[in-house]
Amino acid sequence: MSKSAKDVIHFGTDGWRAVIADTFTFENLKALSQAFAIWVRLDAKKIPGQVVRVAVGYDNRFLSKEFAETVSTVLAANDVEVILSNASLPTPALSLATRDMKCVAGVVITASHNPPEYNGFKIKTAEGGGAGKNITDKVESYLGAEEVKAADFKKAVADGLIQVVDLKKDYLKFIKGYVNLKKIKASKFRVVQDVMYGSGGTLFGEVLKGGRVKADLLHSDVNPGFGGTRPEPLPQYLPLLCQTMKKGYDLGLVLDGDADRIAAVLPGGEFLSPQKILALLALHLWKNRGIKGGVVKTICGTVMIDNMCKANNIPLYETPVGFKYISDLMLTKEIIAGGEEAGGMGLPNYIPERDGILSGILLLEMMVYEKKNIGKILAEMEKKYGRYYYDKTHITLKEKVRTLDPVKQIKEVLGKKVVGVKDYDGVKLELEDTTWIMVRASGTEPILRAYAESKSPKRTKDLLNYALELAKTL
Repeated sequence: MSKSAKDVIHFGTDGWRAVIADTFTFENLKALSQAFAIWVRLDAKKIPGQVVRVAVGYDNRFLSKEFAETVSTVLAANDVEVILSNASLPTPALSLATRDMKCVAGVVITASHNPPEYNGFKIKTAEGGGAGKNITDKVESYLGAEEVKAADFKKAVADGLIQVVDLKKDYLKFIKGYVNLKKIKASKFRVVQDVMYGSGGTLFGEVLKGGRVKADLLHSDVNPGFGGTRPEPLPQYLPLLCQTMKKGYDLGLVLDGDADRIAAVLPGGEFLSPQKILALLALHLWKNRGIKGGVVKTICGTVMIDNMCKANNIPLYETPVGFKYISDLMLTKEIIAGGEEAGGMGLPNYIPERDGILSGILLLEMMVYEKKNIGKILAEMEKKYGRYYYDKTHITLKEKVRTLDPVKQIKEVLGKKVVGVKDYDGVKLELEDTTWIMVRASGTEPILRAYAESKSPKRTKDLLNYALELAKTL
């Protein structure tokens, strides 16, 4: 007996993702689009007299364009005006269009950094942020509530119900206006960006076109197989970029599949973790751009940010893991920058969402202001605020973790006293030498995730091994 859409469609922390032709099928996508259309009609925030409009975009994955057109036809049949991108584009570009074109919501067909056999469905709010559980639970509840309706795509376009629009143009215009492009273009830095075959495409080069910056791209062509790997900005997927950085480049940048996350590589080929990228961005925007406000990090963010904020009297906010918590703060507080350990960076005076392309250009802008390559800037920052080594791992257990209460009772870890315990997202033990370990249980699988940070790679590895041994006793 085949399963219904209600049985197989479940939203995670950032959309619904599934394997193409397994459960991510046109039939299931139509069912989800109908449920989303019901939510748009009944629950989406609307201004009196506002046209009920939704922006739809997609990435470079297999059939993403056709999936996006399918979503559009269901929305059009439900009397929802659709703004459909005329080409694949970064998720932040769709988020910006959702806000600026006064849409009640947006949809992006993308599975972000997942392997190539996956695709996904992300919902964006009217402000351009990611949809929270309050929205996705509602959409799920409407699955199967109505018979699916779908318009003919060509007729809906001809009738104006679906407008196919170049959404990259306004995104590029915004990026160029956000940074000091004149100052950047006058510099002679050498930068290379690995697009990882994602929807970031050639946009980085288009922003810098006509300047003196040497801006090269890797893997910027369309390849739905992602070259046999996955478009995730982690060291193991970046051998070519790390090798290329040994050829005299000042900065190496990395985007994930839908260009909302960033990582970087230093001159010489050393990976620069997103933890330190957040610290660099916050310092640049505060010091060089004069932007006021606080900095947001997650509970597993680097201590370097704590030290930097304390030294400069900058408010620091700490959230559970997940960009949605950062996004919420960006809507209610003045924020210089906010970021998560996976590479999602939120920036001021913008959408409450991640943007890998803009984050990368701001790192280049920082080099221009400081007149140094990213390696020298990082070395100076670490000398002033401390050099820390962060890592994470996980272990699969026989059954789901029932409680982490025993972890809260630990008084000493590898010879160092526990001086602080945080338990609002997993359990984090803060040690007397400013190092820490943290464990978080998966809510859906028998997996325990472990995080650690210290002042040496060996110490961090030892802390992770301690956490893994601890997991076996839970």
